[in-house]
Amino acid sequence: MDDTLNVDLHVHDEHQLAEMGYRQQLSRVVGIWQNFTVGFTYLSPVVGVYPLLAYAIATSGGVFFWSIPLVVLGQFFVLLTFAEASSQYPIAGGVYQWAKRLVGPRYAWLSGWLYTWALLVTIASIAFSAASYAGPLFGYSVTYASTVITALVVIAIATAINLAGVRRLAFFSAIGTAAEVAATLGLGIYLLLFDHHRGLSVILKSYGAAGGHSIVGPFLAAALFSVWIFYGFEACGDIAEEVKNPSHTIPKAMRRVLGIGAIASTVITLGFLVAIPNIGAVISGKDANPVGTVLTAALGGFGAKIALAVIVFAFVSCTTSLQAAATRLVYSYGRDGVLVGGHRLSSVHPRFHMPPGAVMVTSLVPAVIVFLPSATVARIITFAAVGIYVGFQSVVLASIIARARGWKPSGAFRLGNWGWVVNLAALAYGISAIVVLSVKTPPNGTSFLDRWLVPVSVAIFAVAGLAYMAIFRPKENIRADARAESVVEA
Repeated sequence: MDDTLNVDLHVHDEHQLAEMGYRQQLSRVVGIWQNFTVGFTYLSPVVGVYPLLAYAIATSGGVFFWSIPLVVLGQFFVLLTFAEASSQYPIAGGVYQWAKRLVGPRYAWLSGWLYTWALLVTIASIAFSAASYAGPLFGYSVTYASTVITALVVIAIATAINLAGVRRLAFFSAIGTAAEVAATLGLGIYLLLFDHHRGLSVILKSYGAAGGHSIVGPFLAAALFSVWIFYGFEACGDIAEEVKNPSHTIPKAMRRVLGIGAIASTVITLGFLVAIPNIGAVISGKDANPVGTVLTAALGGFGAKIALAVIVFAFVSCTTSLQAAATRLVYSYGRDGVLVGGHRLSSVHPRFHMPPGAVMVTSLVPAVIVFLPSATVARIITFAAVGIYVGFQSVVLASIIARARGWKPSGAFRLGNWGWVVNLAALAYGISAIVVLSVKTPPNGTSFLDRWLVPVSVAIFAVAGLAYMAIFRPKENIRADARAESVVEA
């Protein structure tokens, strides 16, 4: 009975994909748990909270904590928008495919272009940051050379896992999720119960971080802590063609990613805030590594090593899931024939059922980025978060345009009469977040370019995309063996 149901569901999923023009080529083996773990390890509370905590505290004291519920609420509206689009259009390449079907191919091409580059830069940034924890764990000095080598090793591991297919990716993501839970919920609860130096009133105090002035400006700057963390749920939709019953599964997995990610981030943030021995030292800069201070004080030398091992694993797991999402985007572009070399980028390995050409692009481009001088890497990384937010808002805007044209969502998950309210709320939040990113992101220098690097970087990538479109004039031409007609003809 169960086998018959699984066969019927598989046939339904293939038929649904065929209705959207594509033949099933990737392995549809991912259930809701695996779909969740890929998104959760991409969001990665560990990778978000641990490196950014010192910045947030130094900028606005404990009150930065309130940015968490504000950003989660805003991103929840974005999530609902994505859930509705992915439920009707469960196709690999998420953002690009949703925008294409809601508005049109040229709009979608530029939307996906910005989002893909943001993912590639984010892969580089996460891999580049891993050395800060791998160095103390393995006992080597964190220099420019060791940072580059560590980043390349992290990217190489992620590439090997992604080349091995989605089953290995899902297995590794499951282990990564367990590590994330241990390093956030487990450690956070321990700190809250057994190693606190102050009460929860810490989240109501700035500890002089505002310098006697209004806390609004410092709070908005510190809110980057949350703005930089709470995305990743879209990865659930990026691997849609490998998910069983995707119209139902993906929206549920997305909600779990953001919900559990918010809980885990909240618990570990509160745990660190109550456990830091001297918040004033963090604000003054005397304690530049409060996470390390707390880990050593609470867990001892050996315990801190174990915690560092979990953190390093989380960085590798996050990089792997990011690369998986980017790979599906590149594959989707290549399959549509709208990228140079698209045939190679979208060729699927007969054994592992994944596109090795797309995997290599999402490996080599980040590797090239980490080889650049550290100051250049820091400037390029500035684009990561804002590029993802721009990609997000392109889908939100596409949903609004489609509704204005009469779009009636028909997926398993629909917003119904709340569609307009949710989409407009998501757009308002997204624009606000982009403004905050543009104005409050700490500059990497004193020049005009450094001060306004966030919007300038978006303009540079957008102009590059428009130039590509003008020169190569990409036009959809789905490769023959990937067209749904191939299934019929066969």
